[in-house]
Amino acid sequence: MSTFASAGGNAAKLQRQYILAIDQGTTSSRAMIYNAQLRAQGRGQSEFPQYFPANGQVEHDPSDIWETTLLACRQAIKDAGIQTNDIAVLGITNQRETTVVWDKASGKPIYRAIVWQDRRTAARCQELRDKGLESLVRERTGLLLDPYFSATKIAWILDHVKGARQKAEAGELAFGTIDSFLLWHLSGGQVHATDATNASRTLLMNLRTREWDTELCEIFAIPSAMLPEIRDNSSAFGIANSELFRQGAPMQFAPQTLANNNDSGIPIGAMIGDQQGALVGQACIEPGQIKSTYGTGCFALVNTGDKPVSSEHRLLSTLGYQIDGKPTYALEGSIFMAGAIVQWLRDKLGIIQSAAETEQLAEGVDSQQSEILIPAFTGLGAPYWDPNARAAIFGMTRDTGKKQLAAAALRSVALQTRDLLKAMVADGQTIDTIKVDGGMTDNGWFMQALADITGHSVVRADTAEISVRGAAFLAGLEVGMFSSLNDLAKLCGSKGTFSPQSTKAERQQQYERWLAAVEKVR
Repeated sequence: MSTFASAGGNAAKLQRQYILAIDQGTTSSRAMIYNAQLRAQGRGQSEFPQYFPANGQVEHDPSDIWETTLLACRQAIKDAGIQTNDIAVLGITNQRETTVVWDKASGKPIYRAIVWQDRRTAARCQELRDKGLESLVRERTGLLLDPYFSATKIAWILDHVKGARQKAEAGELAFGTIDSFLLWHLSGGQVHATDATNASRTLLMNLRTREWDTELCEIFAIPSAMLPEIRDNSSAFGIANSELFRQGAPMQFAPQTLANNNDSGIPIGAMIGDQQGALVGQACIEPGQIKSTYGTGCFALVNTGDKPVSSEHRLLSTLGYQIDGKPTYALEGSIFMAGAIVQWLRDKLGIIQSAAETEQLAEGVDSQQSEILIPAFTGLGAPYWDPNARAAIFGMTRDTGKKQLAAAALRSVALQTRDLLKAMVADGQTIDTIKVDGGMTDNGWFMQALADITGHSVVRADTAEISVRGAAFLAGLEVGMFSSLNDLAKLCGSKGTFSPQSTKAERQQQYERWLAAVEKVR
């Protein structure tokens, strides 16, 4: 592994004891300080606004992402009671597919970030399908032609911001997913790079060569000059300016000039998409091991080894991680609405004040309740991939109240998970125990419902902060704090196992009602 000799590292940095890991998510930015045993020492978190300019459109202000990331890092450092010169390395994990385009000279975005949930380019994806291009795209990328991914988002920005396409073709604009955007600014505009997992979610990277594909760039009308360099997940990405993490320091986008003294910076040693970060953080490093993360959305990934698996059931073939140039692939099922459904209960219906209330509300609601919630607020993800489906509630009676709605909302996430597992099994994967993580896993009622509905044992991670732990481990691996991926098993624990208590007949009856309801909204 690199010791950052080429990026300004020195032996003294390896004597530092701590890892700073950033988890830039869909609704908040978080940061963690870990010690050399991968134990959390400090935390920071800062939420930011969501923007919904039109039906099916979701945006973030990149300045909010930048500022909340720095605030979270400063909080974590303060919470740990350490100084920046105690930090050996920095790792980044991030919401994937979310697209930012910025001016290389000023560092300022030319438009808001278009979020992974955004569906504005559904018509463009349909046009490409009508041209018969989906089979080529699937073969090259492992992905579907869907607005979820970055390519059509980039093209939309170039076509809707005056003069943007001309500037991009002239090499004046940069594209990045959030990892790349943060790296650019943390390094003072010195490094325009991404990691292989985030690149694999753009529709522009060839999954087998792990390089940008010229023909795909032409299909999506993306100038190659605006694309970042693709690197391993553990890599010498550059040096972050320590001044950015000082309490009260300015947060402007203008590129920061790094001091010549290398001790003024923190090596950036890892970047990885959040769901792949959770795959690593859960130590799913052997083929067949599966994790399912429940954050804003739900994402289940199963390790498929050193070769990609082509799904026949509309799952995604993606990169799990890449170390020393060697790829490990995964099969992925993506659900757009998981924790976001609980957020909807709180913010739009007003029937709860906090997510934790759903556990108590759902207690006592019969497992065969009549209410079924289809959470297609921004369309349906895997295995349906229907951007035009919309949410609905079926089976309401005069007895339906907030208890039943809370239970139906939680069960909808478990039922969507069963959809994903069913597709994985049909694609030849053997599913045994499911490792789970994410904020929703704090809800014991949901954990039991997940086991009952899927029919699998569910092992809850010892912390909800798994993606960021994966990024921290990979960063530590880069600077020699860990020796290999095998060290992960010793560092990961669990917080309880939930076994199915329902009968196979009960599970099947409930699932058939779910499938019938889904068809009504498609």
